Amino acid sequence: MKADAKAEAAPVGGGSKKKLIIIMAGVLVLALAGGGGAWFMLKSGGEEHAEEAKPVKKAKKNKPAGPPVYVPVDQFTVNLQPENGEQYLQLAITLQASSLEESEVIKTNMPKLRSRILLLLSSKHASEINTPEGKQQLSKDILEAVNQPFENGGDNQEVSEVLFTAFIIQ
Repeated sequence: MKADAKAEAAPVGGGSKKKLIIIMAGVLVLALAGGGGAWFMLKSGGEEHAEEAKPVKKAKKNKPAGPPVYVPVDQFTVNLQPENGEQYLQLAITLQASSLEESEVIKTNMPKLRSRILLLLSSKHASEINTPEGKQQLSKDILEAVNQPFENGGDNQEVSEVLFTAFIIQ
């Protein structure tokens, strides 16, 4: 009888392995079918959804106009690129943001913002920024640097203007 008990026990263990393999194969087939179906749906429906996504971005830029929000930035003092000896620039700016939320994002990321502006300013020559046209171009360059996303894949900032509050070249 002991031999019969061992014979019956062996198929049960082998059967549970077969059940496990069948279940795992079933899960794998379902996962592949689900992934393939999702890929097909996304690929074929991508154009339709891309058209639907465009108005969302436009809606973000068409926010109701409110009072301007100003964000003062601490003064910068940088060495300019040498031309006729050592020269430096003292500059203070204020940024015009689109909303209070945007101003909070700017304030939270102020170290990154200041670093970008410092690198930009220290790459300039005094002769480039000494004229009114040069100052306007510098304002555009700062605006471009400020509006870049603070994080990879993040949204651009919505700063509309860079206002000089102090500008000294020595």
